[in-house]
Amino acid sequence: MNGVIVLLMDLPEAQTVGALLVYDVTRHVRFENVERWLKELRDHTDANNVIMLVGNKADLRHLHAVATEDAKGFAERERTFFMETSSLESMNVEYAFLISCC
Repeated sequence: MNGVIVLLMDLPEAQTVGALLVYDVTRHVRFENVERWLKELRDHTDANNVIMLVGNKADLRHLHAVATEDAKGFAERERTFFMETSSLESMNVEYAFLISCC
């Protein structure tokens, strides 16, 4: 996974209402790209969009290359939401979408 930006759309108006910036917590190089992704996202979307930084693969605790505290601190400085998820265990995945779009 190189990193993913998921745009959440309000379909009747076809406008973005939120975005998930997803990175792999087991690969620090992916987290290093988050700042650039965030800038690109902010350059091309509405300033009122809800943005959430999402660290995926939280179930692989023994392989974490990005400290939760570092990601949380980045999210706070950039005024975005933050959470860790596990697609494999379905942990916080649905919740991340709900927080970002509503």
